[in-house]
Amino acid sequence: MRMPDQDQAELRLAIARLRQEHEDYDAAINAMIQVGCDALRVQRMKKKKLVIKDRISKIEDQIIPDIIA
Repeated sequence: MRMPDQDQAELRLAIARLRQEHEDYDAAINAMIQVGCDALRVQRMKKKKLVIKDRISKIEDQIIPDIIA
């Protein structure tokens, strides 16, 4: 069953926002590593970044469902 275009557009917008947030976390993590921030804070940021990546994957799965052949 095909998703309505409006819903699909909203999901694509959500993905774009999450990708930007993911990139922002990446830049922040790299900056934290450069200045020698403590490892626990860096690890927490990496965990948040991973959660965002998982959310992106779930939304992408809604747009392009797996087709079982």
